[in-house]
Amino acid sequence: MPQPILRTDRLLLVPLADRHLELEVQLDSDPEVLRYISGRARSRDEVVASHSQRMALGRKVDGLGFWMAFASDGGALDSTPPAGEDDGDFIGLMMLPPAHGPDQPDDPTVTDLGYRLVRRHWRKGLASEASRVLLRHAFDTVGQSRVIAQTMAVNTGSRGVMEAIGMRHVRTYFPVWDDPLPGADLGEVEYEMTRGMWQACRGAR
Repeated sequence: MPQPILRTDRLLLVPLADRHLELEVQLDSDPEVLRYISGRARSRDEVVASHSQRMALGRKVDGLGFWMAFASDGGALDSTPPAGEDDGDFIGLMMLPPAHGPDQPDDPTVTDLGYRLVRRHWRKGLASEASRVLLRHAFDTVGQSRVIAQTMAVNTGSRGVMEAIGMRHVRTYFPVWDDPLPGADLGEVEYEMTRGMWQACRGAR
């Protein structure tokens, strides 16, 4: 099962491909976008390496991987869109790969949810909108048992998205970093949505 194109009211999610590399470079050139990930902008070589890793992860479990999000109406969500591609203004990178971190389960039925938006599209509800359609895809199409999401405890914006889409906090943990970012002393948090939680949410709706 290949990754499908996914749609929401405002977004078109297109499976990540090599033609999207320049948009990934653009996204990771903003240090604020990476404030809670690396704390700095990434070099082009670093983005090229990340792109290769993402493409490889996208081949591990059918239907999972990474998507590039665009405005679905073929236009922009603000008045000054950059030169884009596909169907509209570039919004960001949406992630639904198999869980793969050093502290994550080695279980192909567990998925890692993530999102990285161009800064001018923050606080519009777009990460939540994209995440909901990714959850539906994970559970209803791919058949995953659990979706997890992790971030720094101080990353209130990302945590707000996790809570808005119905995920629950399951743990706070304290990795050891060689070069910790500001706020790392407060730890990392993990949220989850299980298949049972998803079915209960759908039943409530």
